Amino acid sequence: MTGETTLTDRLASLWDHLGLKTAHVGAQIPADLSGFVGRHPERIASLLLCEAPGIDPVSFASLASRVTLVAGDAGLSGQVAEAAAPQLPGCRRVTLAGYGEQIWADSVSHRAGEIVAALRDLPGEASVPTTASDRGSHAGITYRVYGAGPALVLLPLLLAPSQWDAVLPDLAQRYSVVVLGGRYLSGVALLEDRAMSPSYAGMVRTMLEIITPVPGETILEVGCGSGALLRMASRYLGSAISLTGVDLNPFLLREAAVLAEEDGLADRIAFREGNAERLPFTDASFDHAYSVTVLEECDAELALRELRRVVRPGGRAGVVVRAAELPHSWNVELPEALRYKVENKPPMVSPRGVADRSVYARMAAAGFERLTCFPMLASFDRIEGPFFRFGEGRVLAQLNAEEKPVWQAARQAALDAGVLFMTSPHHCVVGRKP
Repeated sequence: MTGETTLTDRLASLWDHLGLKTAHVGAQIPADLSGFVGRHPERIASLLLCEAPGIDPVSFASLASRVTLVAGDAGLSGQVAEAAAPQLPGCRRVTLAGYGEQIWADSVSHRAGEIVAALRDLPGEASVPTTASDRGSHAGITYRVYGAGPALVLLPLLLAPSQWDAVLPDLAQRYSVVVLGGRYLSGVALLEDRAMSPSYAGMVRTMLEIITPVPGETILEVGCGSGALLRMASRYLGSAISLTGVDLNPFLLREAAVLAEEDGLADRIAFREGNAERLPFTDASFDHAYSVTVLEECDAELALRELRRVVRPGGRAGVVVRAAELPHSWNVELPEALRYKVENKPPMVSPRGVADRSVYARMAAAGFERLTCFPMLASFDRIEGPFFRFGEGRVLAQLNAEEKPVWQAARQAALDAGVLFMTSPHHCVVGRKP
């Protein structure tokens, strides 16, 4: 399948390929499934949403009595589930007591027993897969099948390092567990789609221009995720620059290696598992290094010191973080109170992470000199793209029944005028190691 095939069409084709009339489904990102639910609700026996960061209940109204919401009693996902549950009559709410981790946490591993219990005795009847293969790829989506019995299709979790691994042995005793992957789903799709934005890509290219690598030099990306920015950098800088990506997420690293191979860039990019706070490289291993929206998720001071350590004297390091203290604007006409609510979202940042202008001072404190500091605004207007849908899902999760029609009318007016987009502000800095 090629061209602008929608995710809805890809999932429907995969269901057919696997011989599924209907299946139980587990996921974290509702936007991955909203189109499929709208067009093929009969093909989902039940749906479990685990620690979802944003839910538009309207998209899942046809499945309300077959939906299970699993989320902690604290944090963003808990707030989302509590707001969505009353709007999905008959749904089941499973509360993870005392849990409120960030959306990149290994929630399934943390609370495996409760999540396995939530996936037992699901409502509805799922068919048994008829495919003879226990792994493969179809319509751009990879799959692996574990166990036997009714189908339970698990879409990738957002950024969780171990994904669903902790519960697979138990689930495979009851279900044919079909684990999906590939560039069109969940966190990988978000990272890939984000890199396609001209302004976002331009921000990263600006950072690379300031770093100013020359042929024969080496560059490290810390927190490379799906490798989307590494592949972009490879095309931009050319084959004479050697690139390495490190990430603590083995799932994303596996996906990154596949995507680099598919794009014909595997010989230019190396991948390695490692933690930004304890990079698995000796001192001065690279000419330059950079990190994009990673220092929000770790101990930023440790990560900055590690960036300095692995760069040679005279080399440069670039850092980009989200600007949580600035409005994340939407180009829609809204009443002032509603605009404030939409544009000032809860920041996604760990206790020792950084997602504000303090990154500039922290960069200097870490020992970098000759800083170039440049806030930049990225915009996203691919309304069918995963990144836009993820962002709008977070907006819709905050709105009440009276506010949603106001939002939808303003959104439609901007769409009709051809000027609908959302923005994401960032703080960017490049410094030199003495």
